[in-house]
Amino acid sequence: MVLKLGAQVLQIDAGELIGYEVNGHQYIHQKGNPGWRNSDTEMFPIIGPTAEAGFQVETPKDIAVQDQHGLLREMDYELISQTDVEAVFKKSYTSRSPIKNSKFPEKSNKQFLYWTYDFEFEKKFKLKDDGLEISFVVSGDIDTPFMLGYHPAFNLVTKNPVVIAEEHGITLRQVLAVGSKAFKVKGYDEVVLKDKNELRIRTEGFGNFMLWTEVPNMICIEPITFYPYEVAQTNLHDGFQYLQDTSETFKVHISVND
Repeated sequence: MVLKLGAQVLQIDAGELIGYEVNGHQYIHQKGNPGWRNSDTEMFPIIGPTAEAGFQVETPKDIAVQDQHGLLREMDYELISQTDVEAVFKKSYTSRSPIKNSKFPEKSNKQFLYWTYDFEFEKKFKLKDDGLEISFVVSGDIDTPFMLGYHPAFNLVTKNPVVIAEEHGITLRQVLAVGSKAFKVKGYDEVVLKDKNELRIRTEGFGNFMLWTEVPNMICIEPITFYPYEVAQTNLHDGFQYLQDTSETFKVHISVND
């Protein structure tokens, strides 16, 4: 699927952002290149690893079985609507329905995962004159617990890219040094990636970021509601927020300064 607006070209594959070009420059990490096998995904309803907790997460209703970053990524999106500049996708889940775990058996001993609440998850891409807006709508019963993280990977083309959070500059070397835990950028709604051009990532509803990469040619800049490595895996539930209404919306806006 290809959406276009002016100099912007957006490529989507089954709900995954696989390309965002502005004036011919590709800003999204391309599958097959070193670093990561995907180009974006979502972390829901939990963020973080669970192996040390036996893949169990405590919820107010009962224990749920979750692998790293939750079960949403194991589900397929349904296309709901599409125009020249907008596409809407959705995933729906019924409480305790088993979801096949793609990490079994090589990286996990849990063949199936499940959550203890119903939910619907909507992902909308919209090209606007000032950039790309990606919105997420989480729907379910009031007091449904969840964490949400968006996990896009960005292409790097210079040797010394920097992520700016207000006055703080975070180098690629610093992110690489943290390793699998990801670099914490807590309490920010906006960061700027300075590479060949400036890529500004502005968010609503998340409140934090984390940065991850293991290679010099890409970086994941991830808006998150909770940084999971501050607690033991057995206490991941400490990071839950709860639906205050039947739905809540989170947004990520990406814009480019050539």
